[in-house]
Amino acid sequence: MLVTAAVCPCPPLLVPEVAAGAAPELDAARAACTDALGVLAAARPDRLLVVGPADSAGPEVYPQGTRGSFRGFGVDLDVCLGADSGAAAGPGLPYGLAVGAWLLWRTGWAETPVEGIGVGEDLPAERCAAIGRDVAARAGRVALLVLGDASACRTLKAPGYLDERAAPFDEEAGRALGSADVAALAALDAGLARELKVSGRAPWQVLAGAAEGTGLTGALLYEDAPYGVGYVAAAWS
Repeated sequence: MLVTAAVCPCPPLLVPEVAAGAAPELDAARAACTDALGVLAAARPDRLLVVGPADSAGPEVYPQGTRGSFRGFGVDLDVCLGADSGAAAGPGLPYGLAVGAWLLWRTGWAETPVEGIGVGEDLPAERCAAIGRDVAARAGRVALLVLGDASACRTLKAPGYLDERAAPFDEEAGRALGSADVAALAALDAGLARELKVSGRAPWQVLAGAAEGTGLTGALLYEDAPYGVGYVAAAWS
């Protein structure tokens, strides 16, 4: 049963080594992520599922101990998903899950078993919800760390340039994530999310499926767009 969830943004710039100068404009986002993970730890879950964006529709499963790297961003930094379990060689973590692994390392998450799930922008909402329900049906107390960004079209200098639809989309997504509005998350338009370069749509809809009928409540911890990309952090408990 799902007992808690943390929602965090996952730009590689969240990692100070990647940001080259620590990107102080993201300090508030980093602090909010730490607070969200604190809510997860306080719930004392039996297992943690880390859900984030992937290049393929997926779902792609990454066992505990899967490695990730930020070498593609010119940084000699590797991460491991949870405690090192000596996982067999296989696909490395996509960037969003690598950021999640870094967040877990940064907050000292080590004891609870961890597994990663990658979901992509082409995965339909119904399939995302089904994955979430399957996750929530696992034995014991389940926690989710859900990674993803809102639109990348908030300003002229944003990666996706300025799109007038971006701010309203992000406002609704932030409201839904901050209030644990499962129905609103499930209703997010996948086509519009793709056009606005929203990496969090599919992971958020996995969360919506997992949280059905749980009665979890949400708290919005952070919402901003410092680089023209919407970042949201929230905690559900």
